[in-house]
Amino acid sequence: MKIKETPLKDCYIIEPTVFEDERGYFYEKFNEQKFEELTGLNGHFVQDNISKSFYGVLRGLHLQKGEHAQAKLVSCLEGKVFDVAVDLRKDSPTFGKWFGVELTPENKLQLYVPRGFGHGFSVLSETAIFSYKCDNFYDKESEGSVIWNDKDLNIDWKLPKDAIILSEKDQNLPTFAEMNF
Repeated sequence: MKIKETPLKDCYIIEPTVFEDERGYFYEKFNEQKFEELTGLNGHFVQDNISKSFYGVLRGLHLQKGEHAQAKLVSCLEGKVFDVAVDLRKDSPTFGKWFGVELTPENKLQLYVPRGFGHGFSVLSETAIFSYKCDNFYDKESEGSVIWNDKDLNIDWKLPKDAIILSEKDQNLPTFAEMNF
């Protein structure tokens, strides 16, 4: 497993070591001990989630706040997504900055999104199956969100605006400036 730093503090790309031969391939998707050794961060996850989405679907930007804050380890099991993390930790040197990476089954990359970050993704393929490992349990009352097209964040979701499909909830989120940190 290789850990690559992103421009955001505590946010990492995880690249597995893949062993391939005529039968196919094998790789260790995650190793808590190695992750903690390489990053110094806790890598204990308690909940796994899977979502399936269609081309143009944009999910985000979401987070859990307070005692229910969640770090996530995300990957794409089928298709292609553009995954985005936004540092919403007011005391962080990268507060208000975002980072995006394409995740596919072919590149086998994962993104570690720390607690206090907003997270979202857009689907760039016909369909995508997306996996989230979370280090804390979901709590509806602890939801936080920032609108996907916030002018201060200025995220390029890699989709034409007229192709973007949003849930009703994601259409009516606060801006970055309105967010209660």
